[in-house]
Amino acid sequence: MVLDKVKKILAEYKGIDEAIIQPETSMESLGIDSLDTVELVMNLEDEFDVEIEVDEDIKTVGDLVKIIEGLL
Repeated sequence: MVLDKVKKILAEYKGIDEAIIQPETSMESLGIDSLDTVELVMNLEDEFDVEIEVDEDIKTVGDLVKIIEGLL
């Protein structure tokens, strides 16, 4: 469930097809840089009602999902 929501938010943010986003997909391959990450984290915090440390090591979509699941 967390993965599906994260995929949807990433797809909308980058204007890409949700189907290409997998847990092993790197943020870099999606064209997401450090500034994008900050904005995305803010969106995800609102969506999941959690507080994510931006300095966490977020290299893949799976990393992001694990962080959120650990906070729920």
